[in-house]
Amino acid sequence: MENEKVKYNVLVIEDNAGDFALIEEFLIEKFRSVVISHAVSLKEARSICQDKTDFDVILLDLSLPDRAGVQLINDVTGMCMNAPIIVLTGYADFDFGVHSLALGISDYILKEELTSINLYKSIIYSAERKKNVIALADSERQYSDLFHLSPLPMWVVNLDTLRFLDVNTATINMYGYTREEFLLMTLRDIRPVEEISEMEKGIEAARRPGGQPPNVMIHKMKDGTLKYVEIKRAPFHFNGVSATCVIANDITEKLNHLKAIEEQNEKLRDIGWLQSHVIRSPLARIMGLVQLIKDFEADGTELREILGYISCSADELDQVIKDISSKTNAVIV
Repeated sequence: MENEKVKYNVLVIEDNAGDFALIEEFLIEKFRSVVISHAVSLKEARSICQDKTDFDVILLDLSLPDRAGVQLINDVTGMCMNAPIIVLTGYADFDFGVHSLALGISDYILKEELTSINLYKSIIYSAERKKNVIALADSERQYSDLFHLSPLPMWVVNLDTLRFLDVNTATINMYGYTREEFLLMTLRDIRPVEEISEMEKGIEAARRPGGQPPNVMIHKMKDGTLKYVEIKRAPFHFNGVSATCVIANDITEKLNHLKAIEEQNEKLRDIGWLQSHVIRSPLARIMGLVQLIKDFEADGTELREILGYISCSADELDQVIKDISSKTNAVIV
């Protein structure tokens, strides 16, 4: 059975010539194309790793002339962090095998049990496992970048304890607390006292399947300023803990703008009422008086009286127009 990968780069750290010859034979048998580098000591392995770092796997004998056991594992894992390490040993010490796995090696094979097939399987599984570990680390790093570099405030919170588990820079800038302060706080600390009861109801709703917690709420900054924020939530596992990732959008300015528009609309409605009712009354009187002048031949006294009514109505109309102008200016401002 041959592996389909075009080429495998393998570093064998083994000081026993016979054991190395057997390992080399197994590798050539099972892999279509394999490049084998060989070191007989830790010093030589370190020199090889300085020149070549793209090994797919490292096969490590635990007893070398210049290093052995746990210290050898630590040294090799330190100098070749991205390559999976498979320990090959003649010691049938199960406890040590388990301990070596905890030190970061991928597999542990006794030399007396070594065959071409179990060596092949161990290499393939170890390489694939290492690839998945690297992919997971890259994914976590990308999450961290997206989280901490987001322009919107974001935090991770445990809804059971209400404690902050992580916050990004935008949250720190908006709320005024340091990251260290946030990690000692709970959600109650960013809500006005009178809002805490509603917050707890919202959290209970968030815990229920299909629950609809409120998305707009009031948050309190460190300096006491109150802001309206729009919240979006998503379930999230953080360091093995069930948590919630929250994105907060400050909509205080938006709501204030809408309130100002509503107040302006109310003033415009007042202006409209004035135009349709208040102005109509003196205007109707003026129009009626003008018609009287046209229809009747009034003497001097009657004419002065009619002109007095016209003047009074004109003054009233002038005052209404001034009021309209004043309200219009207020709306424009």
